[in-house]
Amino acid sequence: MNVLAQLKQAFHSALQGMVADPTPYLELIRPSQDAKFGDYQANCAMPLAKELGQKPRDIAQGIVERLDVSQWCDTPEIAGPGFINLRLRDEWIAQALGTVFADAQLGIVPTAEPKTVVVDYSSPNVAKPMHVGHIRSTVIGDSISRVLRFLGHRVVSDNHLGDWGTQFGMIIYGYKHFRNDEAYQVAPVAELARLYRLVRAVIDYHAAVLGVPAQEAALAKLVEQRTVAEQLAASTDAAEAKKGAADLKRLGSRIEASEEGLRATREKIALTEDSPEALARAQAHPNIATSVLDETAALHAGDAENRKLWEEFLPYCREDIQRVYKRLNIEFDEELGESFYQPWLGEVVEEFQAKGLARESDGAQCVFLDGFDTPMIIRKRDGAFLYATTDLATIRYRMKQWQPDAILYVVDHRQGEHFHKLFAAARAWGYDHVDLRHVAFGTVMGSDGRPFKTRDGDTVGLEGLLDRAVEKARSVVDENLEKSKDLVFSGEERQRIANVVGIGSLKYADLSQNRASDYTFSYDKMLELKGNTAPYLLYPYARVNGIFAKGDIDTEAFRATTPTISLDTPEERQLALKLLQFENALLDVTVDYLPNLLANYLYDLTSSFGQFYEKCKVLEAETETAKQTRLALCDVMRRTVRQGLELLGIEVVERM
Repeated sequence: MNVLAQLKQAFHSALQGMVADPTPYLELIRPSQDAKFGDYQANCAMPLAKELGQKPRDIAQGIVERLDVSQWCDTPEIAGPGFINLRLRDEWIAQALGTVFADAQLGIVPTAEPKTVVVDYSSPNVAKPMHVGHIRSTVIGDSISRVLRFLGHRVVSDNHLGDWGTQFGMIIYGYKHFRNDEAYQVAPVAELARLYRLVRAVIDYHAAVLGVPAQEAALAKLVEQRTVAEQLAASTDAAEAKKGAADLKRLGSRIEASEEGLRATREKIALTEDSPEALARAQAHPNIATSVLDETAALHAGDAENRKLWEEFLPYCREDIQRVYKRLNIEFDEELGESFYQPWLGEVVEEFQAKGLARESDGAQCVFLDGFDTPMIIRKRDGAFLYATTDLATIRYRMKQWQPDAILYVVDHRQGEHFHKLFAAARAWGYDHVDLRHVAFGTVMGSDGRPFKTRDGDTVGLEGLLDRAVEKARSVVDENLEKSKDLVFSGEERQRIANVVGIGSLKYADLSQNRASDYTFSYDKMLELKGNTAPYLLYPYARVNGIFAKGDIDTEAFRATTPTISLDTPEERQLALKLLQFENALLDVTVDYLPNLLANYLYDLTSSFGQFYEKCKVLEAETETAKQTRLALCDVMRRTVRQGLELLGIEVVERM
């Protein structure tokens, strides 16, 4: 039930003849922030005044005289300098709610112009366990896919797996030199992960040792510059003193960052040198970084031993990742790894060369793009291909396979430059008729304001994160049930609730944030029963189930009726109005791919329900009409919450 779309169409007709293109002004019609200004407000008169050279109120009056919204609204009112306030007629809201009540799709009609959209998200490296950094891409991409699909678009959810490249070279090297055969037989994935971390640590140690002199030299240079700046700042010449002060401010932050970087490097060195075993291992493998690249190159060249090991490792790794996806209730339409595109990478480079888009630079094949200081390398001097080459091959495959209108990449914001270059290269290559979009997101932060890590400084494993969320949820469930002697839940049901609430809360804590922002992770906050949390949304759904159970009302039988709806209280009207805005919330999500707009809507909806529930008796309503109205409101509310949460990838529980 797209109320806003109907109002915009009416305004479009009214504005025709007044302005050449009414479309931009239609975006200034939005739900009112305050009920005293009506239900919707059109703020287009003020910008039109500048274009037409007239007074805003005169323009607003002209719009109202040409506007026909009598089917939905009371007479429009002009307020202030030219705001047009619109109040929906109560009887129309009641009728519209009845339509939504009778429709399994809650009044939402699939789009008349469906698009094909490929959504690329999650994309872990299969050679190591998924970590907290994967949660954002996974749940944001999944939610975007669900919303687009629900609105009638053709969606291809694609998990572009990292199953090739240097990470496997590291594991192969580790397997050949450091493996524990017994551990590998018992838990192969855990052992492969250990080998990866071990090889990574040795590589990092040698890189740190080599890097310290350069870091020290850079810091010393900054300190020298600070001395000069201090002298300038003390100058009696005002201009010099001002420049010195500015330089000191700039250098202060740079020196602090340089000192922090040097300190982190020395700590990395100490981790190895404080352990005789780790130091001996590092000393025994001084050229490990080069050796890992050699193992990787051998794999890519088809070396029989390395290929056999890769084929042995891959099923274990895929199985481990699928277990996590199953817990998250995540499924993909396509899961093609980087290895799938490997046979075509040479062709991609040749095509870029043939079209004059790539040329040699210092032995490498590079794509020089307008607007970028550095080129995009698609083949290194040693003949190795890069992520950019694979991503270009992937675009070609997707365009041939699905002919999409858009390809969305739900990837960390730190990859922004890579995608800007990739999209520019793809357009130059000929793929300029598809919307290529980097749907960037921020970082999961700890309470210390730094990226969320374990106490040892390692990235938090995703499966451990899920375990902890469920454990915390179970403790909250048990604690609350101990306080309520009237509710009896079996251990199995308690665990079911803990799983839904724990994992749902983890997802919602992420999805309720603007994806572009960093957010601070907190188990306690995400499990609170008050505020914008998953439990706050889940509870009203269960509460309505309780109302129907207490009244011995068969849900399916009630939905087969045509209840009389009369909105006689402000709370009933406000809840009904909010229910009619569900489709608008979903469409808002698709503008810039922001699932938090759906989360915000559901929070506002359940808040409206809370006010309704507090003021309006349902089963003990004053009249039969009031009872029918309130039961209908309750049912549409729980169906909307259930559907909305499903589009966020979150399950519900029937009682709490």
